[in-house]
Amino acid sequence: MSEKSLTELTRDLRGLYNRGNDAIQRENYDYAIELFTQLLTQDPCFYECRKALRLAQHRKAGTASRGFFKKVFSGANSSPLVAKGQMALRNSPLEALQIAEQILMSDANSTGGHRLLAEAALAADMPRTAIMSLEVVVRNMPKDKSANMQLAEALAKAGEQTKAEKIYAELQREYPNDNDIFMALKNVSASKTMDEGGYGALEGGQGSYRDILKNKAETVSLEQENRQVKTEDVAERLILEKEARLKTEPTNLKLLRDLGELCTEKNQFDRALGFYEKIVAIDGGNDSSLQRKIAETKVRKFDYTAAQLDPATPDYAEKLAQIKADRIAYQLDECRQRAERYPTDLQIRFEFGVLLFETGKLSEAIQEFQKAINNPHRRIQAMNYLAQCFARRGMNDLAAKRLQDALKEKLVLDDEKKDLIYTLGSVLEKMGKREEAIEQFKLLYEVDIGYKDVAAKIDAYYAGS
Repeated sequence: MSEKSLTELTRDLRGLYNRGNDAIQRENYDYAIELFTQLLTQDPCFYECRKALRLAQHRKAGTASRGFFKKVFSGANSSPLVAKGQMALRNSPLEALQIAEQILMSDANSTGGHRLLAEAALAADMPRTAIMSLEVVVRNMPKDKSANMQLAEALAKAGEQTKAEKIYAELQREYPNDNDIFMALKNVSASKTMDEGGYGALEGGQGSYRDILKNKAETVSLEQENRQVKTEDVAERLILEKEARLKTEPTNLKLLRDLGELCTEKNQFDRALGFYEKIVAIDGGNDSSLQRKIAETKVRKFDYTAAQLDPATPDYAEKLAQIKADRIAYQLDECRQRAERYPTDLQIRFEFGVLLFETGKLSEAIQEFQKAINNPHRRIQAMNYLAQCFARRGMNDLAAKRLQDALKEKLVLDDEKKDLIYTLGSVLEKMGKREEAIEQFKLLYEVDIGYKDVAAKIDAYYAGS
């Protein structure tokens, strides 16, 4: 499905829409809301109607006041309807849209309601509708990485590549080590380049975009470079093309980085690392995102080497164990060096903490997570890991307190919050506080009966065992 325009509606629905707009002009907002809600129930894809509904709701609530958008965490954010909407989203985005509207009817600025509506709209291929809600979420929570990523994604789908590119570029400055952001920016920039070359003219069905660009070979390269999976021959051709360009542009850092990524995709890890080393030689190796890319390439080399082992050989287990041990040792040493080189980079602190946690170095991990907790984008995860560190050391009271603190800050019931609730329940069980633990498991049972072993725990509790 896709968003509809006024001309695509039936005469009756156009009449409802016009009457709603008249009601807004008369400042009869309740009647306007009633009419727009009725229309959207019959045709949820009409974008202009949903936009008019938001206007009527905001005016009714007095949203013209300066303080409106500062009401970030309203009661509707923690409404059970959000959880209900998330469940509906799995099978019926349109049902989730209706649930989101129920939330916004009570609070037109509900962050939880707008998040749900945006996710449902994206799932229903209604990007402009998603943009309208995501702009509210981002205005409410400007530092929320996932909301900004979703907004950029929706803008790109709606053909607003320039705006999407700007958001991704700002995110990359904030998170220089995030490969997802790097790839998203790369893709939207390529799409923008193609559109600016006349790609949008194809909507009329005339010609081919290969004929629009002056250089047909360049078009093919752009197209193939941005595919997630490249065939061996295409990847090799791209490498050859870029190496030819490199002869005339030896200090082109982007070209060198692209070559490194292409070689990595072909499992030519030493060749890839050679290109990255040239970047280091040119700019001094002060780019933390490049250091992370080098580390990821070396880790992939370890994994590839392990995958090439023959399980039938007598020393297979011994060789595999050695590769895994070398891999972990390298990751710990490399991440420790990055943490020392970039002491204020809290993302690296978080990554280092995770590695320490996974290798059982709990005291060191605690120190790193206590630093990473100051990163607003990793705060909840760092608190969760801290709690797990405390729990593994038998400090269950400290673990429970940290989890409870995290839950106070985590308003939306997503997978991360479910994990926090489950972990808290497990910690309370270890403390012998069965009733308190069951209350946590009940919260999960009510919204997701299939989550881990929650159903078995609840059934056992009510069976008296």
